[in-house]
Amino acid sequence: MTSQMTPSGSGTPTKARIVVLISGAGTNLQALIEAAMATEFPGQIVAVGSNRPEAAGLQYAEQANIETFVIDHTRYSSRESFDGELIHKLENLNPDLIVLAGFMRILTDDFVRHFRGRLLNVHPSLLPKYQGLKTHARALEAGDTAHGTSIHFVTEELDGGPVIAQAQVPVLENDTDQTLGARVQAREHVLYPIIVRWFCEGRINLSEKDEVLFDGEPIPAILTLPADVYQ
Repeated sequence: MTSQMTPSGSGTPTKARIVVLISGAGTNLQALIEAAMATEFPGQIVAVGSNRPEAAGLQYAEQANIETFVIDHTRYSSRESFDGELIHKLENLNPDLIVLAGFMRILTDDFVRHFRGRLLNVHPSLLPKYQGLKTHARALEAGDTAHGTSIHFVTEELDGGPVIAQAQVPVLENDTDQTLGARVQAREHVLYPIIVRWFCEGRINLSEKDEVLFDGEPIPAILTLPADVYQ
């Protein structure tokens, strides 16, 4: 990883290059853009990409003068050909970190291996519970008393990569998919920028054994965002 390297003859660290991939509204993207605006933030969002031309989140990037690109998955005959084009585009951007923020594509094993250790994803459940879709409804149907979000490294297993951190919310008696989802999303907006910051600082890495390393040591347990930490 090349982030936070100091060029010869310069006392200013080079910011990590971040590319964010989205498919929809981009609320997590907006939170990341706001965090990255801080002068001391160790990363710079150099581009935002989407597989959907109509993705509303692209507007956040444009308003922040961040480069945007679209690779429309409907124009490709296979998942492999789409991922191949995406790999080509990303390689040209030379990212230190690729942040999946509501990117609704199942990535091929070749793609994941190509960017191993540089891919982060946010998933709206307390993994390993509720991999896949409709996580809020499934938590309600199961009668869970707690739900939440997970930030994890991406590996070949869908939503199965090593979890770095989680944030919980209580499930309330009168919750619906929408109300529960809104509270989970609010926690994502706090947690994701923290984890991205730590990655850019070189504090979080993925080991060869698929262990999450924090300051060079395997984390003894999934990191947890305290309930009293807000935006």
